[in-house]
Amino acid sequence: MLFDKLKEYTKNGIYPFHMPGHKRNNIDEDGIIPYEIDLTEIEGFDNLHSPNNCIKNIEEKAERLYSVNKTFLLVNGATCGILSSIRAMTRAGDKVIVARNCHISVYNAIEICSLEPIYIMPDLLDDFGINNSIPPLQIENALKNNPDTSLVIITSPTYEGIVSDIRSISDICHKYGAKLFVDEAHGAHFPFSDRFPSESVQNGADVAVVSLHKTLPSLTQTALLLTNDNSICNALQANLSIFESSSPSYILMASIEKCLDYIIENGDGFKNYTDNLDSFYCKTQNLKNLKVLFNQKNIYSSYFDYDFGKILISTSGTTINGKKLAKILRENYKIETEMSYTNYVLAMTSVCDSEQGFTRLADSLIKIDKELRMNPQSECHIITELPCKRFKSSQRFNFTPQVISLKNAENKISLEYIWAYPPGIPIIVPGEIISNQIIDTIFALKKNNIDIYSSEKMVPNFITVAKTD
Repeated sequence: MLFDKLKEYTKNGIYPFHMPGHKRNNIDEDGIIPYEIDLTEIEGFDNLHSPNNCIKNIEEKAERLYSVNKTFLLVNGATCGILSSIRAMTRAGDKVIVARNCHISVYNAIEICSLEPIYIMPDLLDDFGINNSIPPLQIENALKNNPDTSLVIITSPTYEGIVSDIRSISDICHKYGAKLFVDEAHGAHFPFSDRFPSESVQNGADVAVVSLHKTLPSLTQTALLLTNDNSICNALQANLSIFESSSPSYILMASIEKCLDYIIENGDGFKNYTDNLDSFYCKTQNLKNLKVLFNQKNIYSSYFDYDFGKILISTSGTTINGKKLAKILRENYKIETEMSYTNYVLAMTSVCDSEQGFTRLADSLIKIDKELRMNPQSECHIITELPCKRFKSSQRFNFTPQVISLKNAENKISLEYIWAYPPGIPIIVPGEIISNQIIDTIFALKKNNIDIYSSEKMVPNFITVAKTD
């Protein structure tokens, strides 16, 4: 095992005349950062970009657990897998069909690769204001209208846990000669209990990325790139060598190995995990004002499938918004949630959550619910129409930039991205026309204290547009 190999190496007395610069010395007083096992590609420790030893063993372990032909370790997060995969599966100028609710890293890949995106806008899930599953028919219609499409890119599950019909979508893609890439970052835990949706590659997706650190016990930035398509493995490896660090963290790779070992050795833990989830949903099924998505039986038919490990709590129709609910949970009940939006809060769970933790969240929501009143005036702030596109995002540097007030930007062409984070889905993309709906949405999100970012990494009171005079 890589972790044991790292620990053993620290005891052999070899002096490190090599990177990293801390030379395995604990320079912090607490001794929390594991400097002593932070190594580089020295003799006997394999190479992530051409693995044939201990790193190769980790890949093979992941391949067995995920039942795929090929796995690549990612230590720059799912983002590096997304960039690498899209570049490996396309050529410059290719047409790609893209779900509009994809993460901004997908948009960065589109720009870097000079791709021509055809966007698909998912429907909204009522009361929760989140994007719904992608209908297979919508994919088929887009492919019929764009038969020269080389790649289809979707996110499943979404940040909030909504899953699309990957089997049907993959069959449609292959029928029209396109490949399917799935950002499955939030579904790393799917294979380990039949209570969760089935994973994308098993349903025909050509390539998928899963973030171990999101829903499994692994360190931040660790993820996997999965495929059953042997024909593109060389291209994937070549592009990972571009987008992934040439000095990968052995601590992060050891974390991946430890995570996989945990799954192997603690299979029963997923039964306890799903039992705890069942108990939580049972306790919260009679909430009067707050709504918990998995308990809303009336909208089951609205989405294809749902990861019930994501606890989505809607404040729609009440006197508080999602930000206020998150604040109450934090300050009054010492519970920190994953994210909060204008009308919902997302609590992310994992196999490492305790029964006491689920009970604490359920009891807190029950208490809060009793103190709330209904307010039919609450609003949902999410873009429902595709902006008009004037040029590809990769062409934005061909135009003279002009910084103007956002409130005066209607009908101007954006030269930058603006997005809320989380979830990191662009509201506007370079080359698109800024509509009044977009301006109103951004200001409404800011009014609700949602964190808004632009390409300049600041809350955008101003926006860079293409100068037209």
